[in-house]
Amino acid sequence: MFRAKHLSEIQSFMERMGIPGRDGWELPSSKKAFVDGGHYRTEIAGVERFSTFQALVDEARKRNVRVHRAICTVGGSSYIDFEELKDMAKLAHDERIELIMTMGHRKGFDVGSKELSTHEGAMQGFRHRGSDNMSYWIEDMMRNLDAGIRGFLVYDEGALVIVNQMREEGFIPQDTTFKWSVFGGYCSPAGAQVVERMGANSMNPLSDVSLPILSSIRTAVDMPLDVYAVIVDAFGGMYRAYDAPEIARVAAPVYFKIEPGTAEADIYKPWVSESWHADFIRMKVRIAQILQEIVARRAPELKLSEVGPADLHLPCID
Repeated sequence: MFRAKHLSEIQSFMERMGIPGRDGWELPSSKKAFVDGGHYRTEIAGVERFSTFQALVDEARKRNVRVHRAICTVGGSSYIDFEELKDMAKLAHDERIELIMTMGHRKGFDVGSKELSTHEGAMQGFRHRGSDNMSYWIEDMMRNLDAGIRGFLVYDEGALVIVNQMREEGFIPQDTTFKWSVFGGYCSPAGAQVVERMGANSMNPLSDVSLPILSSIRTAVDMPLDVYAVIVDAFGGMYRAYDAPEIARVAAPVYFKIEPGTAEADIYKPWVSESWHADFIRMKVRIAQILQEIVARRAPELKLSEVGPADLHLPCID
């Protein structure tokens, strides 16, 4: 006869699966790091155009800020022509910055996806609708690959399974990398294990994740965690600069993600002027400088990766 299991038995079962049975309230220091020994790196979102990328590089040089990864075309790479994609790839290659592209076609563009405009419908997430839209999204990825770009944002489990299989079989380059998006909605060790086993190379947990939860996720997976240091108001508006040393200590290896603003739906529309995006990205670099200063002052034992570490998946330029 079945006997309901006690909490301790449930936790023991989880532990046997490599999933912590409880959050990491003890906040132990992570024993993991990037290949170069770094504990943390910098990721700046919203590099919408080539001109935006030029502004990022210029500001980072002026301020001596190390930028390791750029999340690009959040409004959708289907709004960027092929020559501009190639220009972005070359600049990233020359500056040794990893590009993570955000593709369109996405659910928000899909004819018939009106549930996104309702409160309950929005909770369904950004997964693709049907095989057509899945194939359109992958086709746009192919266009980016043809431009030399090797990093992509993924928020649909089905898409991740397909593109990971493509990578394993050589249907796409084997140095292609996939970042699991915050829009995927995971914020637990079990969820992190799911997307890592599916082929994700890094994961962006929800923006308000606590230190104990981050600690438990780190125990369960080896991939880097992409943690918001600052996030748009529509996602909560948190600014965690003074949490950053502890985040890096318990969750290394970590990409600190810089994404201020009002709402992604407002600031990443492709018809926002290029000059506005250029000014905005300069502000993000300034925030990155402040973040790096705080971590260096409060936790000098934590290592910030140098520019262009060898394990980045840089664009391939002929």
